[in-house]
Amino acid sequence: MELWVLVTLAAAAVQTLRFTLQKRLKGLGLSTGGATFSRFLFAAPLALGGLALLMALDPQPVPMPGPRFWIFAMLGGLGQIIATFCTVALFSERSFAVGIAFTKTETVQVAAFSALVLGEGVSAAGLLAILVGVAGVILISRPPEGWRQGGILNRATMLGVLAGALFGLSAIGYRGATLEVAHQDALFRATAALAMATSFQALAMALWLGWREPGEVGRVLVSWRATALVGVTGVLGSLGWFVAFALQNAAYVRSLGQVELLYSILVSALFFRERPRPVEVAGMALLALSILGIVLVA
Repeated sequence: MELWVLVTLAAAAVQTLRFTLQKRLKGLGLSTGGATFSRFLFAAPLALGGLALLMALDPQPVPMPGPRFWIFAMLGGLGQIIATFCTVALFSERSFAVGIAFTKTETVQVAAFSALVLGEGVSAAGLLAILVGVAGVILISRPPEGWRQGGILNRATMLGVLAGALFGLSAIGYRGATLEVAHQDALFRATAALAMATSFQALAMALWLGWREPGEVGRVLVSWRATALVGVTGVLGSLGWFVAFALQNAAYVRSLGQVELLYSILVSALFFRERPRPVEVAGMALLALSILGIVLVA
């Protein structure tokens, strides 16, 4: 099994843990913005520390990245911030597992973004596997009362689709940033891109909360025992995604990353006592088939 596959599977597992912890932050009195900020506050210094360590261990000088690196890193960072806002807000609309499912509409979008922005297309077999996964997501995302009664254009659907598009744009930004680092080692390129993107996110979120939600930064800091763990799992999961992006086309990485949905359904059943409906089980089967296809054709 290729390295990017193993790294992606691990990153999806860690991200599921981070979303679980982040959902619990809502019970601490933090706003959606505060819960989102916690994701970046403690992750930034960890990522910067990791980059400093790698630079100290590498005797070869690394050229300063050009403007494209910073544009890609900030584009990815901003897209992830807004997408995370949407995802955290989505948790109060539907069950944990279905909430995550809505964000998985990103897979087709990230394939299109990848071809248009980076010139990295996917094969016909790869596109078919991605579409099978999308079909599975549609089944899982079906409202309990049905599409007609529940309404396709409800708030949950709109939040999920928007989050998916922005996560897709974020993935392209991060893939582009890793390609702009002039270093052969994928771990170094991934850590450099992660450190810059996460630092930008922490600063941007701190300024936003200081303007729109005075006092929320302080509440995040007071709850540091819970929020720090979100940051640690966040940076570990993100490092996995960045390494995978440094090794493989973002469309394949994010499509395989849909395994996170299967993880989240397990978490949903074990910790939140939310049982999947039969239609969700059918969607899970299609999703598993899609994931297998991605591994075989990528």
